[in-house]
Amino acid sequence: METTERYQRSLKRKNCSPCTVKNYINRIHQFTRWINTPLDKVTRREIGAYVDHLLRKRLIPKTITCHLQTLHLFFDYLIEEEGIPMTNPVTRVSIRLPKPLPRCLRDDQTDMLFAVITDTRDRAMFMMMLRCGLRVEEVARLTMDAVDYRRRQVFVLNGKGAKDRVVYLSDDTHAVLETYLRKRSSKSKGLFVVRKGPLCGMPISVRGIQKRIEYYARKSGLDVSCHRLRHTFATQLLNAEADLATIQDLLGHEHITTTQRYCRVANLKVQRDYYKAMEVVLRKAQGEERHLTERSHEWRVVQRTKRN
Repeated sequence: METTERYQRSLKRKNCSPCTVKNYINRIHQFTRWINTPLDKVTRREIGAYVDHLLRKRLIPKTITCHLQTLHLFFDYLIEEEGIPMTNPVTRVSIRLPKPLPRCLRDDQTDMLFAVITDTRDRAMFMMMLRCGLRVEEVARLTMDAVDYRRRQVFVLNGKGAKDRVVYLSDDTHAVLETYLRKRSSKSKGLFVVRKGPLCGMPISVRGIQKRIEYYARKSGLDVSCHRLRHTFATQLLNAEADLATIQDLLGHEHITTTQRYCRVANLKVQRDYYKAMEVVLRKAQGEERHLTERSHEWRVVQRTKRN
């Protein structure tokens, strides 16, 4: 059995998602096809040359970082599980990543988008992203029994990082979902299903959902994606004074630093905090100014008294 096949089995034993396993193995195959050196002889020089190769292919820094992270884990496996005596060559090899702000929709843009989404299934899918903060993969995997309508809860099973979490249904999402389910005729366990063609009745795919949002983006004239709806969810909650730890839990972020990125774009909260703090600063400054004026007046009175 080849090393990559054994590594693939190791990833599956760690309960990595099929998508993660596929992406990791594809990246490793790309590297092993490019490299002429045996794996146990690879050094930081070869890894640096591979980064240059990926840059020449015009891959973006974030994609190259994904390749490096995959190779770092792969060489860790070779050292720890296969017993190869070597130093991990990916250590201290990185590429600088830009840190763009999360891009969200304004309230008027959200209204424009949903004004063109008249299909009940599609409205329900995208409301789950906008009001519950679900990822597109999580919406595609939702089952009928994942939704507790009485408690207005949605159980997101095996989300990113194989983590489960609970999110909640807002009033408008609950109403849209009920409308969709009244019209839904499929007996499939999947909540959102394909309605036409040879795959009719099967759960809709991630790419199928993405194609729908691309269609509505063109129809509304907006630059919108599934992930932007999730960004909008987080920003709206932060602007509504929701606690950062709560937003982290709802989004399923492992690290709160990921959630903190939304603080940089949630301008309403920044404005409120600024003006609230500035009121205190100005009151204090005015009080000190008044105190100095009174002291100055007292001093002049004393000086006049002395002269007299």
